[in-house]
Amino acid sequence: MAHVAPYKKKIVAEFEKEMLNHKVVGVVDMENLPARTVQKMREQLRGQTKIKMTKKRLMKIALENVKAKRPQIEKLAEHFRGMPAMIFTNENPFKLFQTLQKNKTPAPAKAGQTAPKDIVIPAGPTPFSPGPVIGELGSFGIKTAIEGGKVAVKEDTVVAKEGDVINEKLAGLLTRLGIEPMEIGLNITAVWEDGTIFPKSVLDIDVEQYAEDLRRSAREAFNLAFNAGYPTTETTTFLVQKAFTDARALSINSGYPTSDTVKDIIKKAAIEALALQNKAGVSA
Repeated sequence: MAHVAPYKKKIVAEFEKEMLNHKVVGVVDMENLPARTVQKMREQLRGQTKIKMTKKRLMKIALENVKAKRPQIEKLAEHFRGMPAMIFTNENPFKLFQTLQKNKTPAPAKAGQTAPKDIVIPAGPTPFSPGPVIGELGSFGIKTAIEGGKVAVKEDTVVAKEGDVINEKLAGLLTRLGIEPMEIGLNITAVWEDGTIFPKSVLDIDVEQYAEDLRRSAREAFNLAFNAGYPTTETTTFLVQKAFTDARALSINSGYPTSDTVKDIIKKAAIEALALQNKAGVSA
């Protein structure tokens, strides 16, 4: 902490306290985020999550100071983007990410902004009449046709990849098409929990799809264990039932009588005898 002014030491100490008092510490990018939106998010998260912001250097110092008690936490500094702030919570990291995502709202693109994801011009009609706009759309590789006196996009077209800088021409086109590719909200870049760093790419999952993948995996694992005859807590009852059914069928089909199968064997023999009698044309 050498060469750090007293007020800066106080700020660093406050960040250290929050890191040590919470199970989960994250980094968010607040660049281009209106103050009103930040205030709204603070209110929505109050009681479960805290957001604090200061200079990058001071946050890095705080991270370094607590790494002995919070292993790997200093690596969060590698995920500082734009205008970084830190978020502190005891929530599950994936639940936290989903909460922040749900609270985002769409917004039009402005020149100089970075595409948060691939920006797609969807196939379908546009409000444009035929004219110079066809060439403008063509400059972005968008294939068009005239339908009902209006310009129509023939197929979905990616006009900007995630991370691309949006220029003025594209921003204007998107606005005229009513496409709002930007998201206003806290953009989480990484989260630390119990010695592990979870980057955005890991946190950004489809919860419903993930749950379905787990259910499918459980079904496939059960089927594999059952068909292989491998006993587990889930398969033992069914394997015993199958073994009993198979043993009973074997007893009946081979004519080996037991207390459970003797009646079925006699019944089977009677049916087979009757069938043989009918085939031979012998009357009873």
